Amino acid sequence: MGETEGRVLGRVTVYSVLGCPHCVQAKTSLGRLGLPVCDVDMGKHPELRDSVKELTGRSTVPQIFFNSVHIGGNDDLQELLPEELERLVRLVREEPVLSEALPLPEENQSDGSDTAEEADGAAELSAILRNMILKLFSEYLSSDGKCVDYKAMSLSPVFERYCELAVQLQRVELLSLTREEKLAFFINTYNALVIHGNVRMGAPTNTWQRYKFFNYVSYLIGGEVFTLQDIENGVLRGNRKGVAQLLKPFSKTDPRLQVALPDAEPLIHFALNCGAMGCPPIKTYTPQDIDSQLRTAAESFLENDDGCVVDSEKGEVRLSQIFKWYKADFGGTDEKLLNWILEHMGDSPKRSSLQSVLSSGKIKVSYLPYDWSTNSSH
Repeated sequence: MGETEGRVLGRVTVYSVLGCPHCVQAKTSLGRLGLPVCDVDMGKHPELRDSVKELTGRSTVPQIFFNSVHIGGNDDLQELLPEELERLVRLVREEPVLSEALPLPEENQSDGSDTAEEADGAAELSAILRNMILKLFSEYLSSDGKCVDYKAMSLSPVFERYCELAVQLQRVELLSLTREEKLAFFINTYNALVIHGNVRMGAPTNTWQRYKFFNYVSYLIGGEVFTLQDIENGVLRGNRKGVAQLLKPFSKTDPRLQVALPDAEPLIHFALNCGAMGCPPIKTYTPQDIDSQLRTAAESFLENDDGCVVDSEKGEVRLSQIFKWYKADFGGTDEKLLNWILEHMGDSPKRSSLQSVLSSGKIKVSYLPYDWSTNSSH
């Protein structure tokens, strides 16, 4: 085997994001081929996003290249015919890849993993915490990307270090954050807090436990307590009532109200992961191009049949419960909701089907069952 590997002249390049389930599955499959794999983390190198999108026509991850032959994402990899895969493997073994063929990070760039002892800025601390929790998430994620081994994670020294750093959140100055920094900071903090809560308290298994979990699990941030409910509905939804909530999270005199976004941002629903199998996958978000990252997350969620199914024959659109619970954020009516979805879909056969169903005028909207089972592997 070693002798064969010594003769490999090319490589497989994967553009991925740490903690992305599809990326994990793709890299596991590629690892079995015995080829050198160059993994480019787009979370650490957002400067490469535009070049990769230009090259592939896609903004989702992973994007996979055998030498300079683009095969697409994880689904495309899994669907390759054996003879086609054999041809690509042979290509990598026998031909070198041109150094300028694909965009790669510059040498010696910081990987952003340094753990600054005194990180005062919300953005800096957020980046450090995000990198740590996603390293953990990546390490303890099952190969199909669907489950997390929270028990093993709880024993990790990196998790202990994360918990120590999370205490520093109380010193963060929130009022100076821009809208983009606020979105990235609170989305990353929410997803990290769900993982932290799962590790420390165990996953909620029924409606009452879920209610307690989202109203109790919290961080002290900038001198104020923020529960998961406060982050989602108070800050990111512009202080709107959550599901089954009678009151808005923040009263008019609540100092946390100053931190809330002026309006609900519907795209956050494709970025927040509450630890259930029905949630979108966890990804990293950076303030620099947060809006395009969130649009990509929405596009990916809608392309998946857990998010949206279009039945052209019946003139029916079946959607994730997320669209039912937060319908107000998407316009409040079926018509506005479906137009919002159409506008945020990538070019695909599903989008064309939705367009034709919409233009027919008679549409039935129904909702798919939500998978509340925990993403814990034990």
